Amino acid sequence: MSNEKTTHFGYQQVPVAEKAVRVREVFDSVASRYDLMNDLMSLGIHRLWKRHAIELAGVRRGQRVLDLASGTGDLADRFAGIVGAEGSVVMSDINAAMLNEGRGRMLNRGRVGNLHYALINAEQIPFDDNHFDCVTIGFGLRNVTDKQAAINEMYRVLRPGGRALILEFSHPVSKSLSKVYDLYSFSVLPTLGRLVVNDPNSYRYLAESIRMHPDQDTLRSMMETAGFERCEYFNHSGGIVAIHRGYKL
Repeated sequence: MSNEKTTHFGYQQVPVAEKAVRVREVFDSVASRYDLMNDLMSLGIHRLWKRHAIELAGVRRGQRVLDLASGTGDLADRFAGIVGAEGSVVMSDINAAMLNEGRGRMLNRGRVGNLHYALINAEQIPFDDNHFDCVTIGFGLRNVTDKQAAINEMYRVLRPGGRALILEFSHPVSKSLSKVYDLYSFSVLPTLGRLVVNDPNSYRYLAESIRMHPDQDTLRSMMETAGFERCEYFNHSGGIVAIHRGYKL
């Protein structure tokens, strides 16, 4: 009998060492049309979710920000404009294809000077303790193999007084909405994936990974376990998305 540890990849159980590889394959497949799919899947509402996350972050001029799982850089782009030339933003992702897409997008927008790029596994952040004023992760935590390790790392690299923001798909607060959301997720999303990127399986994984992600209260408890204080969350779209915030005090 094998003693190899496993974890979930959507609804499947896979060896722990295999999950990161399979997640990378998903995002390699969708990277070139990631922004288009975000707009189609959310009807553009993802922009409002991200705007609220930026407001809650409370970033100011001259501060240091680490944006994990940056994707194509929606959050990093806004933060770079806020912190100005005196500050710095690290735009990071574990997936090279996604990071390259994001870097190209930022260069096309003229975002240079205070925006830096790093290939980072959120479970092992390569920065010193107490380095950043704010750490964010948008729609990336559910893809991390060891979520508690990633949250612990976010806490470690924050300076005292700093805050972490986790923007992620979550769990609808009503049963009726949950049923509609399930129908949409397992019927519409794979169809969009097939039509737009010729990859329905990646978007079926997306739907499954959301269901396997901790609910709002569980994630808040995980942040408290890492050491965060004044932890709270803000539901959006009936709990389909939640923004969690915690402080290192």
